[in-house]
Amino acid sequence: MMKYLCLAFFTLFSLAAAPIETPEPTESVAIWPDRPLLDKSDDEIKYSNIIRITKVNRPAVEFYKAPDAKPNAPAVVIFPGGGYNILAYDLEGTEIAEWLNSIGIHAIVVKYTVPGNQREAALKDAQRAFGIVRSKAKDWGINPNEIGVLGFSAGGHLAANLSTNYQKRNYEAIDEADQLSCRPDFTVLIYPAYIYKEDNKRQSAPEIKVDAKTPPAFIVQTLDDRRLVDSAFNYTRDLKDAKVDGELHLYAKGGHGYGMRPSDNPISGWPKLCAEWLKRTTQQD
Repeated sequence: MMKYLCLAFFTLFSLAAAPIETPEPTESVAIWPDRPLLDKSDDEIKYSNIIRITKVNRPAVEFYKAPDAKPNAPAVVIFPGGGYNILAYDLEGTEIAEWLNSIGIHAIVVKYTVPGNQREAALKDAQRAFGIVRSKAKDWGINPNEIGVLGFSAGGHLAANLSTNYQKRNYEAIDEADQLSCRPDFTVLIYPAYIYKEDNKRQSAPEIKVDAKTPPAFIVQTLDDRRLVDSAFNYTRDLKDAKVDGELHLYAKGGHGYGMRPSDNPISGWPKLCAEWLKRTTQQD
């Protein structure tokens, strides 16, 4: 009996520790020329039911081409969440890229700086990543005027930060990619985090400065995500005050960190609503 119990435990442990298969990007580009890409083993990764990248040594953009996309198709740049300490690489990255590809939208997953809560470094990564994507638009079949951003949790904060801090790069220009706008054309925030003051969660974080030129936004939130729920409320209110188009889809239950994996809660329907919004927001037929 003990023999079989040990075998079962070993099997379960092996399954939990085994690498999870993820789609290969069409092309990967280093965000910073002085930190060129080597291979995936350069990142520090932990496996469970979610791939967690615990250290990004070389920030990168990973392009996933939609196989059935029309010429000059829109694209979405994805920032996975993870509290600025890890990246939920598949749950909030590659799985989202596959879904976007399935609806004819090119996708770019960004590996930004973690760990250590390095928000300023992550914003620099995001600004440069957007410039790189725009510089590659012709080669990748992307409409340079229809490149949006989608972020989960801490990645939602990064998406909101980029959407309101695109006017000036936070680093010295390197090449022609830095001469192109890093303003997203639209923004999607899924259970965003940290868009509040620490001493008053009903006020927006000082770095998030929504104005009339802020991109339109689609926001998803649940009420039982109690620690972070004010982020979505604050950003929606700021959009309203600035007279910028925005949609907030609010659900009772779902918690936090569900990505787009199915559940028994209505929150699992958010991708369909988002797809409809993306179609209205872009020039998709």
